[in-house]
Amino acid sequence: MKHPERADRPPGAQHQFPAGAAIVIGGSGGIGQGICRALAERGCDVGFTFRANEAAAQQTLEQLAGARVQGHALRVDLGDLQAVTQALATFHAYFGRLHTIVFAAGADISMTYVSQVDPDEWHRVIESELHGFFHVTKAALPWVRAGGGGAFVAVTSAGIYRHPPLDILSTAPKAGVEALIRGIAREEGRHNIRANSVGPGVIDAGVFTRLRERVTPEFVEAMKRNTCLRRFGTVDEIGDAVVFLASPAAAFITGQHLAVDGGYSV
Repeated sequence: MKHPERADRPPGAQHQFPAGAAIVIGGSGGIGQGICRALAERGCDVGFTFRANEAAAQQTLEQLAGARVQGHALRVDLGDLQAVTQALATFHAYFGRLHTIVFAAGADISMTYVSQVDPDEWHRVIESELHGFFHVTKAALPWVRAGGGGAFVAVTSAGIYRHPPLDILSTAPKAGVEALIRGIAREEGRHNIRANSVGPGVIDAGVFTRLRERVTPEFVEAMKRNTCLRRFGTVDEIGDAVVFLASPAAAFITGQHLAVDGGYSV
């Protein structure tokens, strides 16, 4: 994949992060791109993974170059622990330090009731998301420890706390991711590592653009009515929340879930 040349950062560029890089797992998706962009706007170098969409990954790289930060992309199958381990080692060699790990990967799922879930799809989603985050955690922790600590932020779902019908294939693996986040927070704080999650409500981008085609307009309007603010969220709103939790501004926050859902979970 071609890595665009970036111009030197201009004098006075905003810097909220230490030397090294943030790694965004799933940086080619709609929300993942927004997170990469938000980190870059704060002067943070960014490495990211993608699964298959090379064109979208190239677009993310171009956005990082435009923000005058260093970017690096790797195609990775999150279900393959050896591949994930090699990717994290490659990122460390490229950037020198990994201070932030953001998990923003998500599967393309069916909208269906629990009673009608296809077992094959269930196993595929658990493999890609829950097992994938475990693999990332296993591979990344040694590097984050070696750099003196840092932050893990997982993008999960507001639906964990208020179940949205038809969405179990999204919420079930993300509930497992939440449990891992709390485990990291409890066990790794002694190494100056924090771990938190952001729980989006309905974000008008990424996976939702595909899901919208699978449900009725009435269903979409009902989703809006179930949100206090009567609108869907934006990618930038998720990116800003992730940046906050990863940054020194949240230095005494760990083990927490921040719902960015317009009040859906109220």
